[in-house]
Amino acid sequence: MAHIKPTGRSRQGFAPSMRRALRREAPSTVGLLVDAEDFAAMRHYRSFTFDDHAVYLRQVEGLLRTLTAQGMHTTVALFDPEDYAQFCAESGLDPDARTSRSRFTAEIAAAGATVAYTGQPIDTLIPLLVSRAVRHATWEYATMLLSGLGDCADCGQDIGRAAFDRASHLLMRLLGTAGPGTHHIVCSTPTGDEQLLAVLHTSQDTDGPARLPSSEGAEFATVLAVGVALETQGGVVLRTTAPGSPDRVHGWRLHRGSLLPLTAGEVFSAYCTDADTGEPVSPESGVEYCAGFDLGTDEPEAHH
Repeated sequence: MAHIKPTGRSRQGFAPSMRRALRREAPSTVGLLVDAEDFAAMRHYRSFTFDDHAVYLRQVEGLLRTLTAQGMHTTVALFDPEDYAQFCAESGLDPDARTSRSRFTAEIAAAGATVAYTGQPIDTLIPLLVSRAVRHATWEYATMLLSGLGDCADCGQDIGRAAFDRASHLLMRLLGTAGPGTHHIVCSTPTGDEQLLAVLHTSQDTDGPARLPSSEGAEFATVLAVGVALETQGGVVLRTTAPGSPDRVHGWRLHRGSLLPLTAGEVFSAYCTDADTGEPVSPESGVEYCAGFDLGTDEPEAHH
């Protein structure tokens, strides 16, 4: 067989096609200014050339669609101008440079508070991104609290780690007892400065364990662990939806590192009272307010 040597033209055509193929293999991240106030803050930089937030959002949406059409995986990160200015100051970067914005976007994407773009409209994407960023900030704050508790003076055990183990055990006991259905779980844990909230969505088939998203599960357990470690008066509410039956709402209060079941009346009162005004709220139609179920007493010790 004769050996055919590639011509210069074929080599020149082959290299760009290779680069295009590699480009499709490289993920992209887009930093998004979600509200008009953040957008106005970035307009102080001459290199930021947009002057209308609505137009900017439409252009970002068009960019996301184009990247997806090219077969590229794209994530969106929340771009905070104050964090950006601090990042540039600490890194010695010029904040009025496109390369600095690009580097900051890569840094915040590495932190994990991103949303994968799957074709959703920008008006749907923004609340998802804000919710993800709030969840991530709550998890970071709760983690900082746990890590600062140090070791137990009696046994030398890491208090934060022990509290996380206990909270994880309580969560798995709750899910294991909840039964089949789609579960929406909320944990509220007050601290000295903040009211920490964690939300977990999971589902369970009749003949299988609950499907637990790893990131949401870790965030939920971390917030619950703060309440366990600090022995705050927090609580957990579980709402279960199953075909052919009304939604069921159960509740527990956090007491000295354990989740104690609320009565049906206490669950009804908690759900049907305005948290800000204390006024009664009409109960939802098709919802049963039920007592929390016993989670058992075999939880591992977490505090001393």
